[in-house]
Amino acid sequence: MDQDQQGLEALKDIRNMMERSSRFISLSGWSGIAAGIWALAGAAAGYYRIRTYYRDEYGQGGDHQALLRDLVLIATVVLLAALVSAVLFTLRRSRKQGVPVWGVASRRLIWNTALPLGVGGLFVIRMMQLVQYELVAPGCLIFYGLALVNGSKYTLGEIRYLGYSMLALGIFNLWSPGYGLFFWAAGFGVCHIIYGVAMWMKYERSEEAGQP
Repeated sequence: MDQDQQGLEALKDIRNMMERSSRFISLSGWSGIAAGIWALAGAAAGYYRIRTYYRDEYGQGGDHQALLRDLVLIATVVLLAALVSAVLFTLRRSRKQGVPVWGVASRRLIWNTALPLGVGGLFVIRMMQLVQYELVAPGCLIFYGLALVNGSKYTLGEIRYLGYSMLALGIFNLWSPGYGLFFWAAGFGVCHIIYGVAMWMKYERSEEAGQP
């Protein structure tokens, strides 16, 4: 029995080593939670700004471009805050695991997520130039969902379900153009938080409790 147990432990160690070499497994559930909180805060700020515009400025010659600039600024701040949070929490978890952050798996993950995100960014910019604002929110959700599904091959497999959620919300939003901010908040806010909590409970709760 001791030999069998040692053999199972050896196989487990080999499997873990292979997984770490082929997948970037240091993504933290706290990154998803933080991103969701930032997104909900940004959605609330954007909603308040839009309401203020139509209540106080629209009928009095308000500058529509100023509203657009403010919304873009809010989205940019949310994106930067989410990225900084993701980096900090990922570094924290990678140190606990004793694995390097930068490696083959992380480079593959970045490339496979950056490509759909880059194309999506160009799509969103063009839609804004064409004053097709109703396609901005679904475009963000759809291309982000594609990036997550594409990158799930090189990180935690569960992230693809977050991607599917983003794709579904983005597609539904295409036929509900007047509710883009709410779909955006549901996807980038609520879904991120749910995903982050689920990943923390599955992978990190025992780590933070000091258990193997």
